[in-house]
Order: sequence, then C-alpha cells, then structure tokens
Amino acid sequence: MRIFKPLLTGTLALMLGAASLAATIDIAGVKVEDSVTVAGTKLMLNGAGIRYKGPFKVYVAELYTSKKVTSLDELIAAPGPKRMTLVMTREIEASPFGKLLTRGMEDNNPKSEMSKLIPGLMKMSEIFTANKNFVPGDTIFMDWIPGTGLVIFARGKVQSEPFKEPEFFKALMGIWLGPQPAYWKLKDNLLGDMS
Repeated sequence: MRIFKPLLTGTLALMLGAASLAATIDIAGVKVEDSVTVAGTKLMLNGAGIRYKGPFKVYVAELYTSKKVTSLDELIAAPGPKRMTLVMTREIEASPFGKLLTRGMEDNNPKSEMSKLIPGLMKMSEIFTANKNFVPGDTIFMDWIPGTGLVIFARGKVQSEPFKEPEFFKALMGIWLGPQPAYWKLKDNLLGDMS
C-alpha cells in the first residue's frame, strides 16, 4: 500500500490540477471562465472567441447560458438569465463602437422591426456617448435577467435602467448570432465551435 499511496496522491494532484486548468481558458490574453453567476443562477460557457477588424483583435466575446444553445432562437428560448461579455483587447472610441452595434442590429432585423427598437437604441447611444472610449481590459456585461430585462454593465458599473423589451435583447444578440453576424467565425465560436 505504501508504494501505491504516493502514486495515488500524485495522480489525484494531476487530476485536480487539470480540473483547475479547465476552469479557465486563455483567448488573446483574456481569461475566460467556464461558468459565471448571474442573478443567483450559475451559467455555463456556451462559447467564446475573438472579434477581428482587419488584422486587429478588437475584443473577446463570451456567451454564458443555462443550457447549450446552437442558434439565436435557442438562446432566446433558453430559460433563465443569459450573459454576453465583451473584453476589449485594443483601445476603441465608444461612440463609433456604439454606432457599429446599431449597424449590426440594422443588418439583422427587418426595417419594420427597427422602428420598435428606437427607444432602446437611443438609450444605448447614451451609454456609449457617456463612456468616451474603451481600453484593453475594459469589460462590458450584457445580462438578460427574466423579470428585470437587459442590464448593461461597463467597467463594473450599471449603465442605465434595464431594457425591458425581449425584442431589444434579441436584436442586440443578433449582432453576433443573427443571419448577418458582425464576424462569422465569432458566431461559430459563441455557438460552441471553439476550434
């Protein structure tokens, strides 16, 4: 038994070490957790990847859900809270970034639907105007919380009253997961293809 005890202890240490390594992955220097807690609910990492603009890495995006999803419709239908996280990897002016998000919503929604989104778009525009710019390491959380709505955090602070309309949350998520995503490879990554 004495011979096997060190072997068993060493194997257990290796297994525990592997388990703790599996808890985070590194994408472009950003530590991506395999789970987060939103509104008291543990969410699992659905997928994560990098948004490139030309040769530049702009941000790392992470999608957390209560169950595995493989499409925008599945994300919206999934029960409980959801979180999209953006971690900046380069400096970017907030106002043009906000305009790109609006453009992404326009690209993924019929014109007839966009008119319903105008109040939310105006509120989102105020968020990006107030923040001036984002620098590497700045983080944006977009949390959908049933009964509350979409809560946006930037640099750890809540940015406005919740966006209560589920349609606005779906339109916002469509930027990354819709039929004309901002970056196809990132859509695949967020929906679980981490290759």
